[in-house]
Amino acid sequence: MPGFGAADEAEMGTRGCGPLIPPLSESMRPLRQQVFERVRASGLIPRVQVAKDLGVSPASVTTITSELIEAGLIEEVSAPRDPELGRGRPAVALGVRAQAHMVAGMKMSDREHSAVIVDFAGNLLANEVVPRRPGPMPLAEMLDAMALLLDRVCDNAGIARAALSGVGVGLPGFVDQAEGVVLWSSTLTERAVPLAEAAQARLGLPVSIDNDANLVALAELWFGAGRSLADFAVVTFEHGVGMGFVMNHKIYRGSQRLGMELGHTKVQLDGALCRCGQRGCLEAYVADYALAREATTALNWGHREGQSISVLLESLYEHAQSGDATARSIFRRAGRYLAVGLANVVNLFDPALIILSGERLKFDYLYAAETLAEMDNLVINTGRPRPPIEIHAWGDLLWAHGAAALALSAVTERILMAPREMAAQ
Repeated sequence: MPGFGAADEAEMGTRGCGPLIPPLSESMRPLRQQVFERVRASGLIPRVQVAKDLGVSPASVTTITSELIEAGLIEEVSAPRDPELGRGRPAVALGVRAQAHMVAGMKMSDREHSAVIVDFAGNLLANEVVPRRPGPMPLAEMLDAMALLLDRVCDNAGIARAALSGVGVGLPGFVDQAEGVVLWSSTLTERAVPLAEAAQARLGLPVSIDNDANLVALAELWFGAGRSLADFAVVTFEHGVGMGFVMNHKIYRGSQRLGMELGHTKVQLDGALCRCGQRGCLEAYVADYALAREATTALNWGHREGQSISVLLESLYEHAQSGDATARSIFRRAGRYLAVGLANVVNLFDPALIILSGERLKFDYLYAAETLAEMDNLVINTGRPRPPIEIHAWGDLLWAHGAAALALSAVTERILMAPREMAAQ
C-alpha cells in the first residue's frame, strides 16, 4: 500500500516537507514566510530558483535569505555540480537548518497513544507507542498520559523536554483548533475542555491541538501523496469515521472549525443509533462498533459481549475469509454505506484524490471492487472519470506525524512573525 515509509524518512532532508504550492499561486503571506516555506518544501533549492518561483527580484530573495541564515533558520549547502558544466565553484543551494528546532506530535486515541519527534526539516528523530485502557478518561488523567508519552519519546530521542519548541496533539471528536478546545471526544469524560491551554500548562511547552482526521490529511499534505495536490480528501477508519479535506493546499475546517464530519452525515433516516446520540449517521453503519454490533446480533455472539471490539472484529474477518455468508454480508452492507459516503464526497467537493486511511482498512471487504462499483453508480455521471482512490493503512504513527506537522506549522508562524532578534533565539 502506498504511504510514507522508512525510505521516505531517509530522503526527507533533501526532498523537503510541506505543501508544494505551484509558483506564483500565493501572494497573501509575507514574503519572508513564502521564501522560507519554498526552501522547506524544496529540500534544497538555489536562490535564483526561489526568486523565479515566487516572481520576485533576486535581490529581494538574497536580502531575505541572508536574514533567515542569520536567524539560524536556513543554511547554505554545497549542492552536487552537474558534470556537464565542467569544473568550477560548487553550486550552492539553500536548505532548512534541521537542528534549529525540534517538535513533538502526539496522537491520543481510544486504544493507544503514539508520538514522534521531528526536526525543523521534518526528519523523524524518535517515536513511541504506549498502550492504554479503553474508554474515556478525565482531563487530569489525559494530561498525565501526555506527559508520560512525551517524556518517553524524548528519552528515545536523547533530549530533554525543554529542547522542544512545540507540541502538536490530535484526538478524535469535535475539536476547535483555533480556540484549542475539545467540545467532545471519545477519549475524554468532560466536554468543552480547553485542552491546549491545560496541556501547555502541564508540559511547559506551546501546544496546538486538532481533530485527528485533519492531522492525517496534514500528514499527507506535508509528507505524503498530497504534497503537490491543491485539493484532496482523506477518509479515516478507526473507532469512528473521520474526514480531513485539503482545499487550495490548506486544511479546510469550516467557519466554526468543526466541519468535515463525514461520519455524522446521515445515510438513513431514523436509522441505527450513533455514538453521537443521533440516528442514521454513516458511522453507525461503518465504524468498528457498528460492525461489532452487527456481528453480535447476526452471528448470535451474545456470549462474546465481554470481548473487546478488536477481538470481535478479527473473528468476524476470519469468518468472512473462510466463506461465512453472514460475516461477508455484514462487511458487504457496511461497504455499501461507505460507497454512499464516498459518492457524496465526490459529488460535493470533486477532489483530485480520495485517500482511505486507518487501521480498519485491513478489512479489505470495506473497499472491495463491489463497493467501488457501487460508488461509481452513485456519483453524478458527468462523462469524466471519478477521482482515484488510494489505500494508505499507515497506522498510528501517521497520525502523530500529522500532529508534528501541526506543531511545525505553529512554530514557523511564531518565529517568522516575530522580530528578528526573537526569531534568532
